Amino acid sequence: MTMSAGSESTVLSSLGKGDGLHQQVLASFPLCDISEDDLTQNPQFCKLLATLSQHVDQTGLTVPLKTELDKAEQKLLNQRSHWLRSESLYKGLQEMIQDHCIRKHHVTVPPDQNMFYETMEKCLLVSQCIRRLDPSSNTNQDQPSVLGLTSQQVMELMPPEKNVKRMKQGLPLELEKHLKKKCLSLLTYYQPEWENESEGLKTIKLSHLRAQLDKEKKRAQSVKETCRENTVLLQRQMQLYLSELIKCIQLLQTLVLDHRLRIQTDLDRKKLDYFEGKLELVSQKIKTEMVEIQLDTYTTDSVSAHRKIREMLVSELKACQVEKQSIELKLASFKILGKEFETLAEEYCRLRQEIEMKNWALKEFTQYSTK
Repeated sequence: MTMSAGSESTVLSSLGKGDGLHQQVLASFPLCDISEDDLTQNPQFCKLLATLSQHVDQTGLTVPLKTELDKAEQKLLNQRSHWLRSESLYKGLQEMIQDHCIRKHHVTVPPDQNMFYETMEKCLLVSQCIRRLDPSSNTNQDQPSVLGLTSQQVMELMPPEKNVKRMKQGLPLELEKHLKKKCLSLLTYYQPEWENESEGLKTIKLSHLRAQLDKEKKRAQSVKETCRENTVLLQRQMQLYLSELIKCIQLLQTLVLDHRLRIQTDLDRKKLDYFEGKLELVSQKIKTEMVEIQLDTYTTDSVSAHRKIREMLVSELKACQVEKQSIELKLASFKILGKEFETLAEEYCRLRQEIEMKNWALKEFTQYSTK
């Protein structure tokens, strides 16, 4: 408690340092989406984060929980290593059996070697079946039997004891050869230019392969950590850039709002002058086109002919007007006589029509009778 109080007092005493404390808080919580401006505007929140950084790590875990997590990860790593060791040995034995099955189809295999691999294959099958029948010795639950078989019945399928003993004696040497072959293949894959070198030199380089792989793994982790730090730094710089960009946009909006009316007035006046000039130009062009059409339509001969026609029509118009006036005078005199004269006029028109019809019939009759 005394140490915690002392660390908190140290942190609180450094609150006046400003930028240094802000950078410390940002470095302690790289996964938080906060900026230095946020810490400046909220000093109490900055104080809380600075105090909290003494009790949690960068991932947000407390110190006791981090310790328990490290122990659990180490235990899991040990168990995983033990399982990988057993699994690698089992896969290696299976690969040896597969290689033998492929090899005996291409070359003649000695009988003792064939017996060795057959014995090893049977032992693996029996052990695998026993594991299936009893998957765990730590469970107290009753496991259902498979096909009614027991472990003792499966053990009866084991090869003869002498063959098993001979196989166990030669197994370490054969397994070492196989693993060495795989290691050399891995070395060749890691450095293809070493493929044509001697086996002794490959063995020496193989002894240094683990150190080289560990070195490259550490370098990859360092590069990964650097990339993570660069990513965090890039995110912060992106936030700063966006904030500055927003300020620039706001400044530009202010400039536009302040100067838009004056600029718009000048622009409208210039547009008005432009459209007035364009309208005048279009009007002059229309007048020019109309004159050209008239010149193309009315030649000298057509103008003189139209003039004569006009004089003739004017003279006829005057004559018609004089005749119209005389007829109007007669009609006026007829209207003075009243309705009786209108009846006589209608009777006169009817008699004229009958006379015309009879004259036409007489003419037609005379014409047919002459023929």
